[in-house]
Amino acid sequence: MQTNSIKHSESWHIFTMVSFAIAVAMMAGGIYFLEASFSAKGFYAMAAIMLVHTSITLTKTLRDREEADKLHNRIEDAKTEKLLMNAGPSD
Repeated sequence: MQTNSIKHSESWHIFTMVSFAIAVAMMAGGIYFLEASFSAKGFYAMAAIMLVHTSITLTKTLRDREEADKLHNRIEDAKTEKLLMNAGPSD
């Protein structure tokens, strides 16, 4: 059985983690130095955390759906193959 899994390089993993860390640091710094009340800063911090959380959840959900569709298609292809083999010419 052939799998089409993509393997990312270690450099790509490091790049994505560092990029995420920089983005979080910049957002935290922007909220910290914002000239607003403590409650307003808290609201922006909660919104930023929720945005990150929902982005991760959405990405995982879309990936899981695509993988499930691939599995479903492989099962359907196997059923079709079996049906075609059994429905050969009968003498």
